[in-house]
Amino acid sequence: MSRPAIAAVTSLLILSACGGAAGFGGRTVVEGTGPDELLKLRAGPGLGYKVILGLPDGTRLNRHDCVTEVGQLWCRVSLEGAPGITGYVSEDYISAL
Repeated sequence: MSRPAIAAVTSLLILSACGGAAGFGGRTVVEGTGPDELLKLRAGPGLGYKVILGLPDGTRLNRHDCVTEVGQLWCRVSLEGAPGITGYVSEDYISAL
């Protein structure tokens, strides 16, 4: 297989990894954390990163990109109402608007 073909296939695989329920990029909302729980916005893609803040269900986010870390899909997001606040959340807890 030629180098351009390998690069194209690799790009498609990376993009498809971010194509979960919330789609690649766009507006999303926090869902499924439960009434007394908060989704942790972390400084990096994984449980070992510092928690920046907790997000309740219904929080609106802008989704930027995603990475897989230890079998879990983590998405880089910013708060819709405060775009300067960014971090990573588990893709399991966000849904497209």
